[in-house]
Amino acid sequence: MRREVFTADHEAFRELVRDVVAKEVVPHYTEWEKAGRLPRSFFERLGGLGLLGMAIPEEYGGGGQPDYRYNVVLQEEAARALVTLGTVRTQLDVVLPYFLTYANPEQRRRWFPGLAAGRLLTAIAMTEPGTGSDLAGIRTTARRDGDTYVLDGAKTFITGGLLADLVIVVARTGTDPGDRRAGLTLLVVEDGMPGFTRGRVLEKLGIKTQDTVELSFDEVRVPVANRLGEEGAAFGYLGHNLPQERMTVAVGSVAQTRAALDTTVDYVKERRVFGNPVASFQNTKFELASVATELAAAEALLDRAVLDLVDGRLSGADAAKVKLFCTEVQARAVDRCLQLFGGYGYMLEYPIARLYADARITRIYAGTSEVMKVIVAKSLGL
Repeated sequence: MRREVFTADHEAFRELVRDVVAKEVVPHYTEWEKAGRLPRSFFERLGGLGLLGMAIPEEYGGGGQPDYRYNVVLQEEAARALVTLGTVRTQLDVVLPYFLTYANPEQRRRWFPGLAAGRLLTAIAMTEPGTGSDLAGIRTTARRDGDTYVLDGAKTFITGGLLADLVIVVARTGTDPGDRRAGLTLLVVEDGMPGFTRGRVLEKLGIKTQDTVELSFDEVRVPVANRLGEEGAAFGYLGHNLPQERMTVAVGSVAQTRAALDTTVDYVKERRVFGNPVASFQNTKFELASVATELAAAEALLDRAVLDLVDGRLSGADAAKVKLFCTEVQARAVDRCLQLFGGYGYMLEYPIARLYADARITRIYAGTSEVMKVIVAKSLGL
């Protein structure tokens, strides 16, 4: 169906991204999957091309274009090539918005040039071993001691934490018995700070090029100058950025569903069973027709939400609806596509197997499908 999301500038950017993915990602992707991460040199290459700094002001070496649609193009072109860009998505869509919104002028001078150039990699540490979607239950603490905070605690499931130079840590700096959400603060922990250690790299079912680790903080002294925003205000900051984070998951889900459909259509035209192409059977046609229809619906919903996000009008409830619908469509579609590959679909040499494994996390991270339903229900007054 006709899309009205992108301008000529976005399409020119798409051509650049498509070329970069084809030449610098696809040939190395299997190697990066085995390594469990993207190399730092790749981030620097992206930075040199201006792909990491589109939203960063020009005075710091960025493009001065805080338009989320450029991030959408990145995901779509990676999916088209049957790859992902690992923690690039996390850095641009999840972490960078906190720096752009809450960094003060001194912090901008200190960090933004490195972020734009791909020399500084980032992560955000919210989840704890006993705290998942309940951010108000965070137990990592930071007590003020002069011009520093003393940080203690542990985080888990931290995307990009292995290579991160800057980790935004959500810590409790105060308590209010009447409001569990009060007293959370964002502190930027830098690589090499005494007491900051990275634990084991977690082995995952999918998204193999995206490292996920445990982090621990043992009396880490973080300068007050590394605090993002106001002390005790982090819960509101997190809620402000969650709609974009959830949209990012939805964008990837729709792009990867499109990739699954395209690669399956190609496969069933070539694969022969009982002397005939798999595409000739009515079941194949009906299954792929259903996938294509659901994909069109998801893409239309997503495109409307992308425009609302760019205009600053996307509500938390609408973002939840989009994430819920698009990730559930992805799950159904990729499963149906894999079935049409038969036994070959279970083999990792075929990209549909990777798409299947990667799809499972989308209904969990950035808020589970169940949490999305709770948010939508609240918007209905329930």
